[in-house]
Amino acid sequence: MNYKGITVGYALTGSHCTFEEVMPQIRRFVDAGARVIPIASNTVMTTDTRFGTSEGWQKQLKEITGNDIISTIVEAEPLGPSKLLDVMVIAPCTGNTTSKLANAMTDSPVLMAAKAQMRNQRPLVLAISTNDGLGLNAANIAKLLVAKNIYFVPFGQDNPVQKPNSLVARMDLVPETCLAALEGRQLQPVLLERYQ
Repeated sequence: MNYKGITVGYALTGSHCTFEEVMPQIRRFVDAGARVIPIASNTVMTTDTRFGTSEGWQKQLKEITGNDIISTIVEAEPLGPSKLLDVMVIAPCTGNTTSKLANAMTDSPVLMAAKAQMRNQRPLVLAISTNDGLGLNAANIAKLLVAKNIYFVPFGQDNPVQKPNSLVARMDLVPETCLAALEGRQLQPVLLERYQ
């Protein structure tokens, strides 16, 4: 996989349980030659959970990418006019972020960066992680599946017995999905049997 000369915007939102899974994917981009610009939601920047502290995750992001984190709407806005990002990925992309994106709401640095990317008609890749993907958020996911320049990391049900509405992307497919998106195609199959 070759990302030389490619600038990747890597955004994280508050599905804290997947952070450990996504950090190695950020490293894969860097190892493949990409310049990675980290972007984080307010939740990522302020919330400590049983999965780790906000400070710890921020430190990892900076160490892996070698760049400061875009963490405010004001910092994210120039991504539009500068056309800095060749591809942007939101991984993990929560149900909250999915619903706001599908309904054109821009109230976080991640959503502002996504809006900037869509303004430039450049690929935006979503790696969903939501407990209501087959619930109320199903309509929002469907809306985004048919949107121009939006691509999905292949996903499936992670726990259909205990959490039948929950959908989670295969985070290990994030770099491959972004590469396909840069070529204007959706990595297939989109729907996977993810249950372990």
